[in-house]
This record gives sequence, C-alpha cells and structure tokens, in this order.
Amino acid sequence: MTIAYLRVSTGKQTLANQQNEIEKFSESRNIVVDKWVTEIVSGKKRGNDRKLGALLRRMKKGDTLIVTELSRLSRTLTDIMTIVGDLLKKDVTLYSTKDRYSFDDTINSKVLCFAFGLVAELERNLISMRTREALELRKKQGVVLGRRKGSTPKLRLLIDNRTRISEDLDRGQTIARICKDYGVSRDTFNRFRAEYMHKPPLRTASPAAKTVADVATA
Repeated sequence: MTIAYLRVSTGKQTLANQQNEIEKFSESRNIVVDKWVTEIVSGKKRGNDRKLGALLRRMKKGDTLIVTELSRLSRTLTDIMTIVGDLLKKDVTLYSTKDRYSFDDTINSKVLCFAFGLVAELERNLISMRTREALELRKKQGVVLGRRKGSTPKLRLLIDNRTRISEDLDRGQTIARICKDYGVSRDTFNRFRAEYMHKPPLRTASPAAKTVADVATA
C-alpha cells in the first residue's frame, strides 16, 4: 500500500500544495497513492500523539510512505531519523519529494540514512552539552535548580496570589470559595495559610457589643 502523508501546523495553511506536489511525483514514478492521511498539528507535537504515530504503527513490509518534505514528519532531525530508521527496519520505502530523498533497501539509501543518523547523534550530544553547561552556570550564579522542596504547582499558585487572597479574606470571602476559585483542596489552603500567611487574629466582640449582649440577656 502506498500512503501519502500531508501536514500543516495551523488551519490558516493549506494542504493543496503538498497534495499537488505528491500527485506530480507519483505520476512521474507511475505510483498510485492508495490512501491520503492529512492532519493539522504542530510538528513539535510527539508523533505518537498525532495521526502519524498510528499510521507508522500500521505500516508493514512492502508499503510506501510519501511526504513532500522530511520536516512534515517532525521538527527535529533526531525524531526524523528515528522515524526513518523504524520504517527501514520494517522494509517500508519512504520518499520525500521536495528533498529528493529516497529511503529504501538500496545501498545509497543506507549510506544516506547512516549520514543522517550521525548528524542526529551529534545534535543530541550538542543539546545535552548545552544543557549541562547552562545548569553549571546557574549553579555558579547561586540559582537553586529544580522545584523547591515541598512545593507544588497549586501551592505555588496560592503563594503568588497571597496578597489578593489576604484581601479576599479581609472582605469576608469564605475559604471554601477561595479554594474553588483557585482549584485547590482545603488541605493545601490550610498548609499555605499556616506557612505563608500571618494567622488572622481571633474575632472577638467589642466591649460595646458585649455590653449590649449582657443587657439583652439580663
């Protein structure tokens, strides 16, 4: 089976140009496209979370996949070469029409795949090296790396809004309402209040109010 895969990042883009490109390529090679798979999704999204992932899992020996550019498979060379490698293991032929790449069982394709794989490995190493260097620099600058011990995203949300929450409490807003507004549990709020806010003083009746109460009950 021959499958054409078309992808654009947003709905404002059109798939027509890709389809026209693949149709011209197929005619020049006397290839009949049995199925067209299209989707509108960013190339940054993982392949397994796209139609592409399901498509690649279904493809088997003897199948052919056609794209206009390898970048339609992914935005990173590392991911692209992983996909190409998996297809070659399945004996699936891949054509990229604009790039003019053919990945099949020929020696030229294997050499090309090896070269791409080497570049992808270098890319992974460079990314890893840059990440380590950036972390080392931040450590030297005294930046505490990672999430603060005992901190959670929801607790952080309350901490970042503690001034507003304090004002809401002063206005008589209930704790239940605040928890609902911020999507946190009562336990999380209690922890936040105990650790990050001054405990409000106990509300006691004023002397005048007490006198009135005493008179009323006398």
